[in-house]
Amino acid sequence: MHVPIDYDTLRVIWWALLGILLIGFAVFDGFDLGTAILLPFLGRSDMERRILINSIGPVWEGNQVWFILGGGASFAAWPPVYAASFSGFYVAMFVTLLALILRPVAFKFRGKVDNALWRSVWDWALFIGGLAPALIFGVAFGNLLQGVPFRFDAELRAVYTGGFFQLLNPFALLCGLVSVAMLVMHGAAYVQAKTIEPIAGRARRAGMIASIVTLVLFALGGVYAYSMLDGYAITSQIAANAPSNPLRKTVEVATGAWMRNYERFPWSPAAPLLGLVGALLAAVMFALRREVAAFVMSAASVVGIVATPGLAMFPFIMPSSSEPNASLTAWDASSSHLTLYVMLIAVVIFLPIVLAYTAWVYRVLRGKVPSHIFEPGGHAY
Repeated sequence: MHVPIDYDTLRVIWWALLGILLIGFAVFDGFDLGTAILLPFLGRSDMERRILINSIGPVWEGNQVWFILGGGASFAAWPPVYAASFSGFYVAMFVTLLALILRPVAFKFRGKVDNALWRSVWDWALFIGGLAPALIFGVAFGNLLQGVPFRFDAELRAVYTGGFFQLLNPFALLCGLVSVAMLVMHGAAYVQAKTIEPIAGRARRAGMIASIVTLVLFALGGVYAYSMLDGYAITSQIAANAPSNPLRKTVEVATGAWMRNYERFPWSPAAPLLGLVGALLAAVMFALRREVAAFVMSAASVVGIVATPGLAMFPFIMPSSSEPNASLTAWDASSSHLTLYVMLIAVVIFLPIVLAYTAWVYRVLRGKVPSHIFEPGGHAY
């Protein structure tokens, strides 16, 4: 079958699509996770906690599809990345899945027994279901920036050479805190827009604090990455349109190497700038009680923060700290030319449908959580 798009172009397209899916997950499912983290603190009574739960109840399942799409895209478009990451981060992925499984169980079981202790247990289960993925995803990004300890054997099978607690290093934990603060900010913006007083006022105050914390922690991470973090750079020729083989290149490790893309692509500093300015403007919009503007600014900050490491690392997707030459890049870790093309056709057809349906759902569900859903015979959680 003749493929009208060059292999190297398809690889860049799919690198960008993977980034878009991760950003979509952070923006859409991010406010779900942030709301769950805030649940025990913003809801002072059972009714207030029910309002918070029902603010995300109609949309959380659809939002989580972005996570599934991201995992499916990495499996189909970047098989070596999928294999190495799910092997190296196995325990972290398992904990994440357990936390995500807690969410639907807590949503459904919380109202089954009219008992304060019973409901409190499930409220804290929702809190864990929000906090654990937010923290772990940030820690994962921190470890990607430092390099993951893996190598390939003679048969190109990924072998993880590190341990679980090795992933919990200071920089990775800093990235985890950035992720948690970022999603708390985004969740607070959503809660403020979807609830009435006094919940909205508490969310406003939490959002202002989380916005400033996000700004400070993200800036600290940038300073650390610029001055102390070792980055990776390809020093040999690499055929961008050749069949995938991650062992046909030479990679050097040097402090500040991740900053070279900002010199190579003058537009790329827009991502960290968006992360910083978005968080700052979100804090201002919270203070001014501009609900929609606060949500837009927090979403912009999320986009910038998630895009920053992706743009800094390009073309690396998963660098190896054990064997830098085995690092996985956009040029040598993809599926075949034909596979990427057929998948792109599917994306062009179905992604607009998904986006159109998502837009319609949010339009239908716009506005504050109505009180009538809690009347007898209603369908509220």
